[in-house]
Amino acid sequence: MNDTINPALTSEVYLPWCESQHRAEVELLKELAAIPAPSNHEELRAERILAWLKDLGAEDAYVDPALNVILPMPKDAADYSVFMAHTDVVFPDTTPLPVCEKDGKLYAPGIGDDTANVAALLTIIRYVFENKLEPKSPVLFVLNSGEEGLGNLKGVRQICKDFEGKIRQLVSFDGCYNDIVNGAVGSERWKVTAKTIGGHSYGAFGNPNAIAHLAKLICSLDGQPVPKKDGVRTTYNFGVINGGTSVNTIAQEASMLYEYRSNDIGHLAQMREQFFACFDAANCPDAGFTRELLGERPCASNLDAPAQVALFDQVSEVITRLTGKEPGRHASSTDANIPMNLGIPATTFGLYIGEKAHTREENLEVASLDLGLKIGMTLILESCF
Repeated sequence: MNDTINPALTSEVYLPWCESQHRAEVELLKELAAIPAPSNHEELRAERILAWLKDLGAEDAYVDPALNVILPMPKDAADYSVFMAHTDVVFPDTTPLPVCEKDGKLYAPGIGDDTANVAALLTIIRYVFENKLEPKSPVLFVLNSGEEGLGNLKGVRQICKDFEGKIRQLVSFDGCYNDIVNGAVGSERWKVTAKTIGGHSYGAFGNPNAIAHLAKLICSLDGQPVPKKDGVRTTYNFGVINGGTSVNTIAQEASMLYEYRSNDIGHLAQMREQFFACFDAANCPDAGFTRELLGERPCASNLDAPAQVALFDQVSEVITRLTGKEPGRHASSTDANIPMNLGIPATTFGLYIGEKAHTREENLEVASLDLGLKIGMTLILESCF
């Protein structure tokens, strides 16, 4: 029996390799960041990533119906560790996104969230293939769709469905490496529409106005009590309002996007009850209201607590070892929500340092990519190879 350790699995080999790949990772990141990928329309990025993997020799890589790019190693197993990074961005652009490198920073919409983590994960996969590494524990690499906004976690939902009973744990690379996600913030997103008779602003003055009735509902919801409990945060928001025809028309229709969030399943249920009560009270002979559930992210449920803590501690130890600083821990709304709700140990953290996510001024520190790549490489190799 040969117990010789493959040199490629030692930090003395793979950490210097990470440093040597700095420019290659940056150039890959810049290429991917320019490719438009609004949620539910990630086709172009998925196509490029699949071609990139095939060029490595990853013949088992494929794109599923949800636009996830998936690479199982081996092709079929019963206990995968999943490592994923999402390909979509919050911006609706369908033309190339602007990318700029200046003064030690990279600027682009979605450059960090989550394209930097996609580039890092692909670079780690390249190391695995270049060194012909075979996993000792099955690993599933996923460049997933639908994490942002009304993508509604489509990609990870599909993964958890297709690999039901075959996922041992899941790590989503998303965000920065100074924090890890240790709780799932659940949410529900609704479109609420008010409809009235409307009419001419002068000739039909006095007719009910859909905008006015929608505003009354908003004011009612804005005065609702928010449940409080130590260690729990519960919020609500009115994100978008649309409606009306012209300045001299009594609005016949108006709508809004409304959400509430909590890291407590009971508080989430209370916010739903309060929303429904306000909604029902708003319906009247003058104005009819409809509601449509656009997105739902669940809280954690039925977790194997020791296994979950073990995963948090493993990730924290790797980050602390390589950065010299212990990462913070916080609850958030990420791809980890779905496995956490299914009782699968999961967490989320990123492989860069940056700022202004979800704005067109988003940027990251180019130098941070080196340390991020080392963190991701160490975690994956020590977990599965």
